[in-house]
Amino acid sequence: MNTLHITKRAAGVAQVTMSRPDVFNAFDEAMIGEIDAAFEQLAGDDEVRVIVLAGEGKHFSAGADLQWMQRASTASREWNLQDARKFAGMLHRIASSPKPTVARIQGAALGGGVGLACACDIAIAVDNASFSVSEAKFGILPAVIGPYVTNAVGRRQAQRLALTTSRIAAPEAMAIGLVQQVVPLDGLDAAIDAVVTDLLIGGPQAQREIKQLFAQLEVGPITDEVRELTAQTISRVRGSDEAREGFAAFLGKRPANWIPR
Repeated sequence: MNTLHITKRAAGVAQVTMSRPDVFNAFDEAMIGEIDAAFEQLAGDDEVRVIVLAGEGKHFSAGADLQWMQRASTASREWNLQDARKFAGMLHRIASSPKPTVARIQGAALGGGVGLACACDIAIAVDNASFSVSEAKFGILPAVIGPYVTNAVGRRQAQRLALTTSRIAAPEAMAIGLVQQVVPLDGLDAAIDAVVTDLLIGGPQAQREIKQLFAQLEVGPITDEVRELTAQTISRVRGSDEAREGFAAFLGKRPANWIPR
């Protein structure tokens, strides 16, 4: 791949590193296609349990490549629609990955870079990282990333970030839920590894089920349909081979067979 690298971070852990540091890992059509293909490939790899998304160099991602956006501004409506669908598909690929995903954030995350962070299950940032939903500065809007930002921080905070385009620091990003942990630069990889270690303890099928179930849940009344969904889900999963192994391992005081040795 020309715009990113896929490496083995540890047993059961793959890292996808965006590799356009000269433009602060801004993405264009090529990178969008390669990120989509990478996450599709890793989702189907049984040896991969966790996926880390990172950016090479000083910054995580500056979002959309401005030359790409300039080309889009002179293209046809149909071209723009197909192009936007590919971007939307890539973010959905990350968010719907059956494997837990972790964003490793240093420097700036701007525009679509914020979308990438919000599409991951877990986001860990360096204490001097900064974030801006910056699209309105260019006369456009954060449409494709909007649902992911809203899911991460809530509608009111997401709208405030989009309207003002203000750049917020890592502590505020954590306070509103955009990231879940903030650490010094020299502790970033240790923090990522600690979260990965916790993720590898959980059963892979259980984690897949968690992501599928939680994707269907909304904040609000717990209706008859929601209660039935949760009852049906747990009754099915309790009888799985993975559940039997999990309880046997716990009672036998041994590691479960899915934990990398």
